[in-house]
Amino acid sequence: MVAAAVIVVWALTGPLFGFSDTWQLVINTGTTIVTFLMVFLIQNTQNRDAKAIHLKLDELLRGVEGARTDMVDLEDCTDEELARYEAEFRRIRELRRTSPELAARTAQKIAEAEGSTSPAAVVAEIAARRGDDGSAGARPRRSSARPEATPPAGE
Repeated sequence: MVAAAVIVVWALTGPLFGFSDTWQLVINTGTTIVTFLMVFLIQNTQNRDAKAIHLKLDELLRGVEGARTDMVDLEDCTDEELARYEAEFRRIRELRRTSPELAARTAQKIAEAEGSTSPAAVVAEIAARRGDDGSAGARPRRSSARPEATPPAGE
C-alpha cells in the first residue's frame, strides 16, 4: 500500500518538476534500493528455511535406527566427498533398477569391503532386517501400535 502511495505521489509531482531527468532518477533510484533490500530479505528467509529443514532432517537421521548419523554434517563436506557419496548412491540406485537381487548381493559385498558406514552397508543392513531379497513386491508394514510389554521373569 505504501509503495502504491509513493508511485501516485511521484506521478502527481511529475508536472511540478516538468517530468525532468531528476524526477525520473528519483523513482529509478528508489526502486533500485527497494529491490536490493528485498533481495536480502528473501535470501535471509531462504537461509532460515534451509537451516530449519537441515535441523529437521538431522533429527530424523538421529531418530531412525540404522541411519548413519555421519550424514548429518554433509553440508560441511568438501565437493569431492559429496561427489563420492553421490556416486555411491547412484551406483546402488542403478543396481536396484537393473537387478534387485544383484543389488542386494553387491551392497552386501561393498558393505563388507568399505565398512559399516558406507551407503551400501546401510542399504544391505536395512534389507537384511526386513528380510528383503531385493525383489519387488509388498513390503512389510510397521505397526503403529506399541508392542506389549513382557512381564519380568518370575511373575
